Amino acid sequence: MSKRDFFINRYKHLGWNFVNVRPNQAFRINRNNIEPEELLRRLRKSGVKLEQIPFLKNGYWIVQSKTSVGATVEYLLGFYSIQGAASQIPVSLFTKMKGKKVLDACAAPGGKTVQLADLMGNTGLIVALDINKRRLRALANHLERCHISNSIVYLFDARQSSLLNLKFDRILIDAPCSGNFTMDKNWFNRRTIKDIKQNARLQRELLIKCTDCLEDHGEIVYSTCSLEPEENELNMDWAIANLNLRIDKIECYGEKGAISVFGKKLNNTVARSRRIWPGKTQGFFVCKLRRKW
Repeated sequence: MSKRDFFINRYKHLGWNFVNVRPNQAFRINRNNIEPEELLRRLRKSGVKLEQIPFLKNGYWIVQSKTSVGATVEYLLGFYSIQGAASQIPVSLFTKMKGKKVLDACAAPGGKTVQLADLMGNTGLIVALDINKRRLRALANHLERCHISNSIVYLFDARQSSLLNLKFDRILIDAPCSGNFTMDKNWFNRRTIKDIKQNARLQRELLIKCTDCLEDHGEIVYSTCSLEPEENELNMDWAIANLNLRIDKIECYGEKGAISVFGKKLNNTVARSRRIWPGKTQGFFVCKLRRKW
């Protein structure tokens, strides 16, 4: 069996028949910087054809554009961020963001950091961490372009986040992961189960350390762009068994998380997570966690 067939067979066991897709390009309006109606008017006048994403408040698919949407005046002024449709979902799951203290544990290149600031109305504080110096520069540039004033950026490993000596009301763990085939045409040839299990261990380390920094009534949103259950449902099952966490119900695009994975029965509440199979969006996984009481 080829590596490609091996992974496709795994997806079939999880309930999805493989379709080789390339998701539509999407963007998100930064409402702190411009009213949506004004931005849409300006873009349409410039020949950009748009379609609102039905499951996102501020997200649009780019149907057609005469020029690169990453080179418009509106983009350079920070009126919108180019961000995949599914990638916009994790931050949208947080509640009551204004004035909160937020940890963006794996922040670069910054799309979700800007989205956090937009929901917060540039109030409160975002501590944005990443361990990749080159990607961190991209993050800083993104924040500057979008006029974000409530963020502090550190070259820092979130697995050492206890050293910050801070507790956070909201924590985003958009975890380093194995990715998926929609973003890399050579994905099937590059990935192995060994890689996936190694990433899952890293993700559990992040969950442990970030939970230590969570305020008692705080919220964690965990997400990956991986389709592999080791990095998603199996990690959530492990987290609620070992970290005194529970999974919140969420209402968002996607299918219920799998609670039967290759013969292993998971905690029923793992179904509250969402598995987003590739289609119009890229593949993604999201879950919202709180402390047990």
